[in-house]
Amino acid sequence: MQQYFEDIIASLNNVLWGAPMLVLLFGTHLFMTVKTGIIQRKTFMGIKLSVTRDKDSEGDISQFGALATALASTIGTGNIIGVGTAIALGGPGAVLWCWLTGVFGIATKYGESLIAVKYRVKTRDGRMMGGAMYALERGLNMKWLGIIFAIFTLAASFGIGSMVQTNAIAGIWEENMRVPGPVIGIICSSLVFLVVFGGVKKIAGVCQRLVPVMAGFYVLGCIIILIINYDYIIPAIVTIIRLAFKPGAAAGGLAGSGIMLAARYGIARGLFSNESGMGSAPIVAAAAQTKNPVRQALISATGTFWDTVVVCAMTGLVLVSSILKNPDIDVSGIKDGSELTSMAFGQIPYIGKSILVVGIVAFAFSTTLGWAYYGESCAKYLGGMKIIIPYRILYVASVAIAPLITLQIVWSLADTFNALMAIPNLIAVLLLSNVIKHETDIYIKNIGLKSPDEPPTITK
Repeated sequence: MQQYFEDIIASLNNVLWGAPMLVLLFGTHLFMTVKTGIIQRKTFMGIKLSVTRDKDSEGDISQFGALATALASTIGTGNIIGVGTAIALGGPGAVLWCWLTGVFGIATKYGESLIAVKYRVKTRDGRMMGGAMYALERGLNMKWLGIIFAIFTLAASFGIGSMVQTNAIAGIWEENMRVPGPVIGIICSSLVFLVVFGGVKKIAGVCQRLVPVMAGFYVLGCIIILIINYDYIIPAIVTIIRLAFKPGAAAGGLAGSGIMLAARYGIARGLFSNESGMGSAPIVAAAAQTKNPVRQALISATGTFWDTVVVCAMTGLVLVSSILKNPDIDVSGIKDGSELTSMAFGQIPYIGKSILVVGIVAFAFSTTLGWAYYGESCAKYLGGMKIIIPYRILYVASVAIAPLITLQIVWSLADTFNALMAIPNLIAVLLLSNVIKHETDIYIKNIGLKSPDEPPTITK
């Protein structure tokens, strides 16, 4: 029965992640890059703004808090296990497509965050709420599509948000520390319970402290491995570029399967990692204390830069250079990215696996917290305040049972819901692209000044 279910999900993903989806997603990235005048060039301005407070502005959390929460949900297993899975299934060339998805995805993350803030609302209890559902409802008069987005995002929160992350934590602890999966599930659900029931301010507070430490810790591990593999870095880059466009062999039995599979798994895992185009991060961007939607959009866009352009790129180089350096290790039968990553970090004497374990646990746990807020926001949009507590209970329960479900089913379901929520969000971004361009032009022309066309915040 389980195998039958896996086959159905796999067939559905073959359709959802076929050529039309790849064209829609990557095409939107390219279109928004051009439409915004290559907004990527303002990345370092966004980094500066992320640590500069927007005084006397409405919102629930600081701009850095919103960015940290978004980063918490994106810098997760997608950066570690997801990149490895993309390489195992699509070959080393998938790394290039994953990286390109991040580079051009900065423009889409910028656009979706801008409209999330522009069309946000203030609820009767004084909280700011926004996201693709509000942009579709208020900006395009397409509430029905906003409801569809909210439903798929709510479902995705249980996949990419809780089950994938907890499954990864349980797997890595069981493999390296011999701790039973069910025990890890109970521990994780208890910790998630303590944070999630504190609301967005509690979640943002934890993420602000956790994200910089965990990212720095993991990047340090990657740098150590790249120093160990220094003579294989250039060959790794050449292999990644070559196998992104044509079939061929790498090392250890790992081969590139050509442009379609490399692009499919690279773009899919890139989306899973940086979430550009999914519409998830803009939900928390809408809660930020800011007066101008462009300002927060610039800050939110830096999340994709850090997540994919930096962290995923380093992971890809670490994995491919390690494969090239250790051709005697046969990786041809590996389909689980955690095995590739464990092999790479095993090169660091004594502490390699410990760095990996701590990195995955911290990344995955923080992702679970970020997605709890996304799912809760969509639950509130669909059913109001009365549905919040039941959602939180179900979310905590899903964390507890995740280790009992096979990894393949969890990842496949995550891919399914990622695609389904991306479609209505991308429609909102494309149909509101003129609004995004207009707001951008005004802000860039009058850097730092309040846009005269900034919409009033309404109460709902």
